[in-house]
Amino acid sequence: MSLGAIMDKDTINHKNERFYIRAKQQGYRARSAYKLFEIQKKYNIFKRAFYILDIGSAPGSWLQVAKKFAEENLTKYQDRHYHREEYKILGVDIKKISPIEQVDTMRLDITNPSSIIKIQTFLEGEKFDLVLSDASIKKSGNKFSDQVRQVKLCLKILDILYLLKSKGNLVIKLFQGEDFKRVHHTMKDKFHFVKSYKPRASSKKSNEIYVIGLNKK
Repeated sequence: MSLGAIMDKDTINHKNERFYIRAKQQGYRARSAYKLFEIQKKYNIFKRAFYILDIGSAPGSWLQVAKKFAEENLTKYQDRHYHREEYKILGVDIKKISPIEQVDTMRLDITNPSSIIKIQTFLEGEKFDLVLSDASIKKSGNKFSDQVRQVKLCLKILDILYLLKSKGNLVIKLFQGEDFKRVHHTMKDKFHFVKSYKPRASSKKSNEIYVIGLNKK
């Protein structure tokens, strides 16, 4: 069988995959939207989330999900507890993100200090209620080195959690491997509740896993 035939078969299998089909039917840009829906169902990360940062946003499916819940929260949480009169959603990525109405995007590298200044300017002195990161390094094919590089990226993101308010929530993507515990332990120092979770919408072959931090200290 030729390489082209194998690639065509893989493409067909992917397009027939149920989460891909559902994303197309429901207007989401990628199947990854359902990973976030699963995380929300299990951990309620969007509770009272009005100001949201999404790192590694392209192509924008997580931004679409974030917008859906932020809009619902404006009417859902009209009580004497924590509430905002508007929502702000910012998506950042080194790749271009096609526009989404009422969602802000920036093309930048989150590991660059100048990028943090731009995000702080966007916040206007406020802090985020929720930080999401589906950001990933460009895989080399070497699982060990890829996992190490992904951990370094995650630790860089954890270094900017001063942008997240007290009692805020975080979702971050990791690759399973030796250094996984390092990130997990770092998050335990920063959050009251930390769990790892692999959504059903993730590829069975993928070693990705999401770490959820709730109620920032």
